[in-house]
Amino acid sequence: MTLSPLIVGLLALGGVALGYFVRVILASQKSTSLEHKLKLQIEEAKTDAKGILLDAKDKAAALLEEAKREEKERETLLRREEERLRKKEEFIDKQSLHLQTKQGELDKAVQNLEGIKHEAENTRAKALGELERVAGLTKEMAKEAMFKELETQYRDDIIRSVQRLEREKETETEKRAIDVITTALHRYARSHVAEITTSTFTLPNEDLKGKIIGREGRNIRTLERLTGVEIIVDEAPDSIVFSSFDPLRREIAKVAMEKLIKDGRIQPAKIEEKVEEAKSELTKRMQQIGEQAAFDVGILDFPKEILQLLGRLHFRTSYGQNVLVHSVEMAHVSAMLAAELGANIEIAKKGALVHDIGKAISHEVEGTHVELGRKILKKYGVDERVIRAMESHHEEYPFSTPESFIVTAADVLSAARPGARRDTVENYLKRLEELEKIVNSFAGVKHSYALSAGREIRVFVVPEKVDDFGALQMAKDIASKIQSEMKYPGEIKVNVIREMRAVEFAR
Repeated sequence: MTLSPLIVGLLALGGVALGYFVRVILASQKSTSLEHKLKLQIEEAKTDAKGILLDAKDKAAALLEEAKREEKERETLLRREEERLRKKEEFIDKQSLHLQTKQGELDKAVQNLEGIKHEAENTRAKALGELERVAGLTKEMAKEAMFKELETQYRDDIIRSVQRLEREKETETEKRAIDVITTALHRYARSHVAEITTSTFTLPNEDLKGKIIGREGRNIRTLERLTGVEIIVDEAPDSIVFSSFDPLRREIAKVAMEKLIKDGRIQPAKIEEKVEEAKSELTKRMQQIGEQAAFDVGILDFPKEILQLLGRLHFRTSYGQNVLVHSVEMAHVSAMLAAELGANIEIAKKGALVHDIGKAISHEVEGTHVELGRKILKKYGVDERVIRAMESHHEEYPFSTPESFIVTAADVLSAARPGARRDTVENYLKRLEELEKIVNSFAGVKHSYALSAGREIRVFVVPEKVDDFGALQMAKDIASKIQSEMKYPGEIKVNVIREMRAVEFAR
């Protein structure tokens, strides 16, 4: 059976209407549920707002109470401050009143003193008038008569007194002028830094330290034996330190090390060769240093032997002060003093430059450095006036020329300026020199070197003159002599080394 199109359409329309009503009903139910949820959330929000409002009211009340308490404390402090100021004002008022009373009393005392003074002047005037009436002379007439009588009676004494005062004034003026000059010369100073006991040598790389030490330390021992320095390898990276109280030994070690590193072959035989080369090169350099020092002060006619000795002074110190730098500084100061005093500038400069030249050989020859210096200068034909200018700087010889006074004054000025010298360092260096001198007095000693700040003395003996048993006995004898003749802190290790070397050539 087939349905008519009208019925089909009505059925479709009814289905659509039924679906619409179903959706409306479902939507109405959902809207009712959402509204209920919103009402619940609004109620919860109102409850939370009431809680927050109550908390805020509590906090506001607490803050208000705190503010009231602070305000009360401030009021209390203000009242205390007002009370303190009031008491202070009362005290000041009392003090002011007291001072006013004192001022009044002082004014009355001043008035009384003025009255007494006026009365005393009147009395003095009356007495003077009475005296003039009795004597028949006025005050001015009496003064003039007295001066005439004194001038007549003591004329010669007055003339001698005036002459003496003029001489004293002239002497004082000259003394003051010299003081001003020497004070100004204190400002002259050359910038220099002297190495005292150590020199640092920078290595190209850290690996060279192993080559320098050598197998079982033979290379470093050879270098220490030949140069007389102590070599410290591990003190700083990429560098080694040469330690010795003698600057010349340290310089020889540095030059030899430079040559060894440049050559690349570091072994005992090569070390001996480079040390000899370093000594030869240093001799030439000392000549150049001496020539440069003489040129710096404008002296061009000294013999080359004198210049060589001047160069050696570059490696000497006196109380921590470099002797050559000290001598050059003295030459400049002496020239200025001589110019101010009208003395011979050339003689003063030369005498100052060579005044310590004896120190270049004082450790090799007996005698004071002044006496040795005089002999050296006489030997090489230096002007006698120069010798007389330098020989008195330690007052071993009398002052014979104005230049001798000038050289002595310049020596004092150069040595006395702040920081120029250090006595403790010089005493330490002298103790090491004395230690080596004692050891070198023994027969058979070839070389001796004081190392480790004087705590060790290494003695190299001639093997043909001292056998093994003799070396043992020598160590005891040296230690005994050091104990009896020297004063030193701690102990000194005496290390006697006897090395036998056999050399033959195959031809």
